[in-house]
Amino acid sequence: MRTLIKNVTILTMNEHFDVIEDGQMLIDDENIIEIGKTCIQKYDQCIDGHHGILLPGMINIHTHLGMIPFRGLGDDCPDRLRRFLFPLESKYMTADLVYHSSKYAMAEMLLSGITTFMDMYYFEDEVAKAADEMKMRGFVGETIVDFPSCDSQEAYGGLDYCRWFIPRWKNHPLIVPFIAPHATNTNDLEHLQLAHQLATQYNVPLSLHASELDYEMDYFQKEYHMTPTAFLDHYDLLDQNVILAHCIHINNDDIKLIQKNKSGIAHCLVSNLKAAKGVMPLKELLENGVSVGLGTDGPSSGNTLELFSMLKMIACVHKTVNHDRGAFHAQDILSLATIHGAKALHIDHLVGSLEVGKKADFIIVETDSVNMYPLYDPYSALVYSANPSQVDTVFVNGKCLVRHKELQLEKLSDLKQNLQKASQTFSKKALEYAKEMPDE
Repeated sequence: MRTLIKNVTILTMNEHFDVIEDGQMLIDDENIIEIGKTCIQKYDQCIDGHHGILLPGMINIHTHLGMIPFRGLGDDCPDRLRRFLFPLESKYMTADLVYHSSKYAMAEMLLSGITTFMDMYYFEDEVAKAADEMKMRGFVGETIVDFPSCDSQEAYGGLDYCRWFIPRWKNHPLIVPFIAPHATNTNDLEHLQLAHQLATQYNVPLSLHASELDYEMDYFQKEYHMTPTAFLDHYDLLDQNVILAHCIHINNDDIKLIQKNKSGIAHCLVSNLKAAKGVMPLKELLENGVSVGLGTDGPSSGNTLELFSMLKMIACVHKTVNHDRGAFHAQDILSLATIHGAKALHIDHLVGSLEVGKKADFIIVETDSVNMYPLYDPYSALVYSANPSQVDTVFVNGKCLVRHKELQLEKLSDLKQNLQKASQTFSKKALEYAKEMPDE
């Protein structure tokens, strides 16, 4: 089935950042086969973009999709992770809840133009099933942590989970299993090494939280007299298949180590600011050639699973931090959500830009809404003016998943109803826990 997309401004996000006004793109099943002012090959169906903006699907390289039930709970609680999230997670999170939460979260991402995600959580087989049903491109990683969790009665049980989970999904066309040790301070050296060995054995990515927390930094300085990044490098735990999430507190030496090892970074600005953790040195990372993508973090941390609001915030915050209004042009910011996210995941040969031979992962953002006029610069319009509600069309791997702002394979009302049913016990217990939590 060949589909022609016409009457659109095309932001290719390719090496030269070619922009094609009033352009056309032709896809054949899952691949892009022609792109330009006029496509000359025959087609079976046509989608009129109505002067919208056609761009690659956005990529969310750090999130926790099973945590939709936590959204809005304890948002202003100090030390929320250990006092609120971990206890509720271990007691009341279930496989069924993760499955329905993940499907609902994927709907939220698709409706906001995200076509690829990287998720680390528990019961990741359920997340993979959900992604397969939603037809999203997903990286799914089982969490490994130094205490019993909701899907393991033993500390570090995630390692055994990975041993059967990874082969189960290894050759799926859209799903990439990976290994997710929770953080540098919630895994000891032995288990970080075991996780890295598994990642190498199966040739899959490894992702973990790193250089995120003040007490994490203090711990490594006291115990090892080095930063978490230096620690990972010292023990040969950094390589091109590693994606570090957050990296708020990295220094110039850390940046050089990350660049040397060709590791990727997930920039989760919204959740970092909400938690008052700090701001990652984005300018220095990009100047050193580090691949940086964007992450929403989980719906409990960043609350929403869309990247449009983050685009504007990244531009404004980093311009302010660097005292330079001219820093981080809109084109550069949009790159983080598309081609640079693909590079961080090493899938830029497949997605991240619109080029002949790549997969047909793309979105159309309508420009008829009141906030999109006048439109002088499509990059600027997307970064500073657009919002998720303006995503009109979403394709993943050549399949139309959103059209005219509605899901095509699922009903959002059904997904919500299923999640509400699965969440009944959790929601009740969470509210009780919140009321009983002592002030600190």
